[in-house]
Amino acid sequence: MATGILFIISAPSGAGKTSLVAELLNNMNNIKASISHTTRDSRPGEVDAVNYHFTSREQFIEMIEQGAFLEHAEVFGNFYGTSQQWVADTLASGEDVILEIDWQGAAQVRKLFPESTSIFILPPSKKALRERLHKRGQDDAEVIEKRVAAATDEMSHYVEADFLVVNDDFDRALQQMMSIVSAQHCRLPVSGQEALISDLLA
Repeated sequence: MATGILFIISAPSGAGKTSLVAELLNNMNNIKASISHTTRDSRPGEVDAVNYHFTSREQFIEMIEQGAFLEHAEVFGNFYGTSQQWVADTLASGEDVILEIDWQGAAQVRKLFPESTSIFILPPSKKALRERLHKRGQDDAEVIEKRVAAATDEMSHYVEADFLVVNDDFDRALQQMMSIVSAQHCRLPVSGQEALISDLLA
């Protein structure tokens, strides 16, 4: 059985990463998004084990000590981490995995999975980024400005990714991401096609 492909999706807060990934999952088969563990409080409408695995700081630190995370990082005072066992098991089953993680986590994962594919999503402008954060209605003005400042540093790391998607037009950005996922299954060497190729070349 062919193993799945690991896709790393990174973006500054407000670039539309979560919405794009959700729609990609709705439109493509045999691909799952990893559900991160986090110590932050849930936001309105978020569900435990669906959006995140919400956990206490004490539990999270214990999991770090047990080596349970593929990557983990502290962002705005909260911890985020990816289950190493879940990712390994899902890829081994032949399903693709999407990790929605920041640039720090992406760098950690690329070292462990050099064959992974990374995509960086950028907003069309800083003005658009600020407007999207305001529209969320989840943070006050001071927090939004901190997020915009942090985004400036985050966006400089786009050069570390394999692909760049600018989320100016949502549908176009979605099509670009879906095309990247499809194209990676055609790269050589193609896993899982050995029998076919052997037959064709016999």
